Amino acid sequence: MLWPMFAIALGFLGVAVLAVLAVRVYVEVRRLSSEVALASRRITAASADLEREAAGLARAGHDVRP
Repeated sequence: MLWPMFAIALGFLGVAVLAVLAVRVYVEVRRLSSEVALASRRITAASADLEREAAGLARAGHDVRP
């Protein structure tokens, strides 16, 4: 009777450890997704700035050409 109870206890502990690890992975994925969203917004803003400056540079270059 001792071995079956020991096996059940080990099985429960294994499932508990897996649950804790799953929660940690979930938290890290949420953190990573928020960082990716922030980086995406920064890239979009930098792209808009670059596009605006490129248009201004093209106008300035067109005015300088003979």
